[in-house]
Amino acid sequence: MGAYEQFNFKSLDDLNNKTKELGYDMVLDNDVSILKETVNIGSKVAPNKLAILPMEGCDSNPDGSPSELVIRRYHRFASSGAGLLWWEACAVIEEGRANPLQMMITKENVGQFKKLLEEVNEISMRENGIKPINILQLTHSGRYSRPYTHAPDALIPQRDALLDGRTGIVDDSRIITDEYLDNLKQYYVNSAKLAMEAGFDGVDMKSCHRYLLSELLAGFNRPGKYGGSFENRSRFARETMTLLRSEMPKDFILASRVSMFDAHPYPYGFGCDKEDMWKLDLSEPKKLVKMLCDAGVDLLCASAGNPYYIYPQVNRPFDTPSEGIPTPTEHPIDSAMRLFSLTRAAQEVAGDIPVIGCAYSWFREYLGNVGAHSIAKGDCQMVGLGRMAFAYPTMPRCILNDNQVDSKKVCVTCSRCTVIMRNHGRTGCVIRDGATYAPLYEEAAADAKARSKQ
Repeated sequence: MGAYEQFNFKSLDDLNNKTKELGYDMVLDNDVSILKETVNIGSKVAPNKLAILPMEGCDSNPDGSPSELVIRRYHRFASSGAGLLWWEACAVIEEGRANPLQMMITKENVGQFKKLLEEVNEISMRENGIKPINILQLTHSGRYSRPYTHAPDALIPQRDALLDGRTGIVDDSRIITDEYLDNLKQYYVNSAKLAMEAGFDGVDMKSCHRYLLSELLAGFNRPGKYGGSFENRSRFARETMTLLRSEMPKDFILASRVSMFDAHPYPYGFGCDKEDMWKLDLSEPKKLVKMLCDAGVDLLCASAGNPYYIYPQVNRPFDTPSEGIPTPTEHPIDSAMRLFSLTRAAQEVAGDIPVIGCAYSWFREYLGNVGAHSIAKGDCQMVGLGRMAFAYPTMPRCILNDNQVDSKKVCVTCSRCTVIMRNHGRTGCVIRDGATYAPLYEEAAADAKARSKQ
């Protein structure tokens, strides 16, 4: 493990020398042609191995429908050339929204989603000659629910001594019942059917980043049928995926983005050693992947960590931490390599079912080189762009065009898109898309400052 430092590589050789210095077997070259290959996902085919990962803008209309900013974002993603667009978190129930402007598909607004999706496919076909696969991420924000105002309105599976104070939990009154979870499964099915009506190719049952389904997996202290043993803690995910598979057509893709490692101490963290939270214990995460595959999942994305807590580098390496977040003690490449190892573990269990890799944005203009290496090694079958898609939405097209990437357009992992979210604003890239998002960054900062004085 190396000491933290910011990105400062002038060539691929510089990056190779650093990875070698850190002790990793990752020798990169300029051949990224493997990314042009197709990927079988269920009965459908993605036209290449690049994907836009779910990047929430916190900027839908109050009824959950696409706003002008949402439309603009997905038009930009449509131009990307990526073979798969994984649409951002869409709440399955109102009290599970992470903010009052989180996306939520309903009977009343499904037509607006359908219209936007048709536009996305038309733009992609016109500009790139491909129709991407479109997946809608379904979520319940659980501990991080703020459906009506900026104030926390958490719904939790169990108490957590480290997180309760941060989310306004003072007693057991916010713990959800088994009956609530029993009923919630149908909301995922209802949203999936609306997504299919709108024209999506599939949905994602979001199980990562300490939102409800993710936190349930770590419910060691929860009593009843959804807590305690792994069989109980994984019950909601298993039964909901099984229900989705039974209710949806066979050619409708079922996906799940799963956290394999929480970096959170026992008895609150999943995928962690009971004595040392920084030590991976992937026995249960591997069981989870196998269970989801057996239940009918067609696509996975392995992730980790809690972006709201003090170790966001577990979720995404960065150059500059958000205010109040300590500078990591590990090198960003170490952070990325941990995430790559989780993706590899998931892909080994999933077999032919594709797993999408993440944590590539920190590598900037060398993203395609790192991603091609990951696929060539068998660590994953697709490469996902997260923050990079905010900053440089056409990067996939540039990578596929002989890796003609413009280093002046790449994400610099400055965390400002995260800062806007923390300040409860509408988010995007402040640096590369500044005309739109620099004013929103300032607006959110001013609002947060005013709230702090109240």
